[in-house]
Amino acid sequence: MWGLAEHLAGLQLDELRIANWQRSNEGLKKTKQSKPPKPISRPGTKAKRSDKNSPERVARRHAAKRRAAERRTAIARGEIT
Repeated sequence: MWGLAEHLAGLQLDELRIANWQRSNEGLKKTKQSKPPKPISRPGTKAKRSDKNSPERVARRHAAKRRAAERRTAIARGEIT
């Protein structure tokens, strides 16, 4: 977990990143502007989001690929119509 000092430092970095983004997009049309920077993620400030490459998600992805491959081979053998 981050302490107060780390959270305040992260807040300052976020403010600097947004200020730099605003300066770089100054005078540009809305359609020509880059996307605003996302805030630095801080531990303990919001619900845990699962990472796309977390072990659980990787295992589920592999299991789904394995089931699909087994189903394709069963269809090719004629076991499933």
